[in-house]
Amino acid sequence: MALKLDFDLNLLPVVLAIVEERSVSRAAERLGWSQPKVSIALNKLRAALGDPLFVRGSHGMAPTPRALALVAPTRDILARVRQDVLAATPFDPATSTRRFTFALSDIGEMTFLPKLLAHMQRHAPGTTVVSVTLPPDQIAKGLEAGEIDLALGYFPDLTARNFFQQRLFTHSFISLLNARHPIKGERMSMEDFLGIGHAVIRAEGRSQEIFEQLLARHGIERRVVLSTPHFMSIPFIIASTDLLVTVPYAVGESFARIAGIRMIHPPLDIPQFDLRQHWHRKYHKDAANSWIRSVVTTLFAP
Repeated sequence: MALKLDFDLNLLPVVLAIVEERSVSRAAERLGWSQPKVSIALNKLRAALGDPLFVRGSHGMAPTPRALALVAPTRDILARVRQDVLAATPFDPATSTRRFTFALSDIGEMTFLPKLLAHMQRHAPGTTVVSVTLPPDQIAKGLEAGEIDLALGYFPDLTARNFFQQRLFTHSFISLLNARHPIKGERMSMEDFLGIGHAVIRAEGRSQEIFEQLLARHGIERRVVLSTPHFMSIPFIIASTDLLVTVPYAVGESFARIAGIRMIHPPLDIPQFDLRQHWHRKYHKDAANSWIRSVVTTLFAP
């Protein structure tokens, strides 16, 4: 007899429990059900299969041949559910060859990649890291599609309910000068700030706009000598000119290690901003995504 297309597979464990327990009450206890619920399920099975399935005997509920025929496939179905559906897919970083993709600005690469790559080379040597720089809407789509694992940095647009985020640390800004520049001290005066020529970075990353918006709110107009979309040329330009540039603090620290450059505080209080890791809720329980988030937390969260 063929099963109906609307046959309730949830009833099959009842057959297996009664076969093994030889009792409706003990089967109910094993399943964590009430005895009336098991009796109702048994009656549904009998109606669906056109067979009594069990008859009372001297040793309890004796299965019919039809019930015995269901035992092996039911065990197989339940084993497959436990193995393929209920069991979480493990992630072993030591043996994985997975590719991890991060949405990063060029500032983000300088801030995150050195430590992150060093850790992964030690603990996940077979993995590959890919860094991408995309507009905010494409980052959101990439996170949702699983094409991007994490967005690391300042991404104020990733606020929809489907995105999780974790604050890593707080960032600020610092200005950079040629080490031989006649302006001295730890903080510039507003007069010096307005009198000096500025290099301005118009990068795709969003953090730089915080400083630009602050100047606009205060009505401060600099003398812009250079406007560039690139960070990497900045240390060489500053070291060989009398220009001033204002950049996120971590970038300034990195550039100040290069000979001929020193840091100096700009003459106004600049709002701090949080750097975060962002991921899509679809991958919140994914083992690989969970692992890489924990790595980022360990390396960068206070």
